[in-house]
Amino acid sequence: MIVARAPGTEVSLRKSGGGVFEVTVDGTVRFSKKASGRFP
Repeated sequence: MIVARAPGTEVSLRKSGGGVFEVTVDGTVRFSKKASGRFP
């Protein structure tokens, strides 16, 4: 979905712990599951 909305975007997955899920664009956090308090 990210690549479809922003052609030419590079997407990578980095391993983390504690169920943390964040989306960053150009170094700016656009979504953080941890900050939102959402589960899972």
